[in-house]
This record gives sequence, structure tokens and C-alpha cells, in this order.
Amino acid sequence: MSAPLLTPDLDEQVDLRAAPAVPWELVVWDDPVNLMSYVVRVFRTYFGYAKDRATRLMLAVHNEGHAVVAVGPRETMEVHAQAMHDYGLWATVRRAGE
Repeated sequence: MSAPLLTPDLDEQVDLRAAPAVPWELVVWDDPVNLMSYVVRVFRTYFGYAKDRATRLMLAVHNEGHAVVAVGPRETMEVHAQAMHDYGLWATVRRAGE
């Protein structure tokens, strides 16, 4: 027969509160390959954005070099970034406000 397992007497407090949800941004970058009309179509098709919003975001990408096209949890933004890559767009994910 084996000896019973001894567990140390720990006087430790563990904080089980969830960390605050930090929003993340999906950034789409300008590229020399895709047509502006194609970028608008991707934003409308994938995100379901209205034509005006998709056009405004595309113009920001074109004129400013990039635009934040979505904000949310990190995992969701990573899925969106992969989708943008699948459409042939350059996209990255970053913490909001950076």
C-alpha cells in the first residue's frame, strides 16, 4: 500500500477576476496591386458595410496608407486579418490606441 499524498498548506490568494477586454483593431494597408473598386467590394462583401462606408474606408487606405476597418476582440480581428489576406489585401492586427 502506498503512502497518502501530502499537499502543502498554502496560504495563497488567487485573483480570479477576468482581465479587462482590450479592444484590437484590424488595419488594412495600401498596396500597389488591388484596384480601389475591388477593395470597396471586399469591405462590402466580407463586412457587410454600406457602399458609402466601404468607399470612405477604401479612400482612407488609399490616401493615408492604411485604415482601421474593424475593432473587437483579438481573436476575431485575427480571423478578419486572415480573411483580408485570403482576398489579397494587406492587413494587420494591433491593440486599439497604439
